[in-house]
Amino acid sequence: MLLPMRRPPAAPSSPAFPPHVSSLGLRRQLHGRAGGEFLLRFRQIDRVRLCTVARASPVEVDASTAWFGRRAIVGVVLAMSLSAPAYYRAPPPSSALTEENLIFLEAWRAVDRAYYDKSFNGQSWFRYRERALREEPMNSREETYAAIKKMLSTLDDPFTRFLEPEKFKSLRSGTQGALTGVGLSIGYPLALNGSPAGLSVMSAAPGGPAEKAGIISGDVILAIDDRSAQDMDIYDAADRLQGPEGSSINLTIRSGADTRHVVLKRERYTLNPVRSRMCEIPGSEDSSKIGYIKLTTFNQNAAGSVKEAIKKLRDNNVKAFVLDLRNNSGGLFPEGIEIAKIWMDKGVIVYICDSRGVRDIYEADGATTIAASEPLVVLVNKGTASASEILAGALKDNKRAVVYGEPTYGKGKIQSVFALSDGSGLAVTVARYETPAHTDIDKVGVIPDRPLPASFPTDEDGFCSCLKDPASPCNLNAARLFARS
Repeated sequence: MLLPMRRPPAAPSSPAFPPHVSSLGLRRQLHGRAGGEFLLRFRQIDRVRLCTVARASPVEVDASTAWFGRRAIVGVVLAMSLSAPAYYRAPPPSSALTEENLIFLEAWRAVDRAYYDKSFNGQSWFRYRERALREEPMNSREETYAAIKKMLSTLDDPFTRFLEPEKFKSLRSGTQGALTGVGLSIGYPLALNGSPAGLSVMSAAPGGPAEKAGIISGDVILAIDDRSAQDMDIYDAADRLQGPEGSSINLTIRSGADTRHVVLKRERYTLNPVRSRMCEIPGSEDSSKIGYIKLTTFNQNAAGSVKEAIKKLRDNNVKAFVLDLRNNSGGLFPEGIEIAKIWMDKGVIVYICDSRGVRDIYEADGATTIAASEPLVVLVNKGTASASEILAGALKDNKRAVVYGEPTYGKGKIQSVFALSDGSGLAVTVARYETPAHTDIDKVGVIPDRPLPASFPTDEDGFCSCLKDPASPCNLNAARLFARS
């Protein structure tokens, strides 16, 4: 999950909070947006009582890892005066710093100002900077990037990572609704003989390279550029599928019983985050018409697209909704908050916490609510992560929705993106969050209220078919779909 992008601030005379982090002990209430920024109101709260406080050993702070979902939060920044011991050798004076050194320092400073763990995984962050400037080769841009990656690896946090210019550009365009890739939405398939079979194709973007090559929903990706996808993490795979416009990628695809190799050329395409349709279900107690909304990502178009889908379905007299968040790996944090507000007219959406307690509280106030009363079901699985988990947790804990599926991914951390002067960037872990019931979902996930049948489909047509056919093995009892007991 990403907060709005920031540029690393100029070097201060003493450490300070990053500009996007509020003073500790203040409550943030979201009221609206102006020019893409949120208008904030603050008041004092008792943070220690409200939030579980993360505990850490003197050497290591919450250092368990796994790609796309582990880590804690921004702590207190202490301004200290350090005197150098006699054996300490100072780095080159600022006048001797090269352009490569300055780029490295931009990255160091972004982490210094924003990283959630102010022990920096049990090391002196200041001394690491001095040592790196003396010892790490930075004679070319490649060597500088290698030095930055080595520095970030000492944090033992897979979500604080360096992004080369092309990847940084792709990340920024993806959150704005456009991507450069092959036009595939992927997820975890059903296991075969107890082991994952690869990665499932959830959908192919209309007109995209994958669709043109005949790849369809339900196909399975067995390999990406000759690397097996059997044990590949969904987020690693998504990163591999994206890349420079015009570059090629080799996929091994299984379609039914057939396996084939496909070479695709990456193109720039627009990603619509929402698909929807109406399902008529005879005999449903709540309504004979159910609106199905599939939300695939949280880009800048997500909240507006969900509102449009709700209004369109209401025009067809839909009186109940199903929100499908399966295989939605997250995206922009503010969009997750805005979508929660669509469904909730009051209540806490999420607590943003640091090592000392609650830092911010996001709440629904009814100002942008359009669907607070209709029955609502949310579908989740292990591919539901980050902003999707915030949304699912808020709707579950406020008893606004009944959640079906399996435990979600368990990414309870928030990253902010920082641009460096050469076009590269950093994603830095700046916070952890808790659901309205003060559940820390990191590495645990949101636990659903009910399971889904093992063969339950992931597309809108299959969803409607399962509800209509009582004899189908994937059938859910439509008459009790929205019941809590």
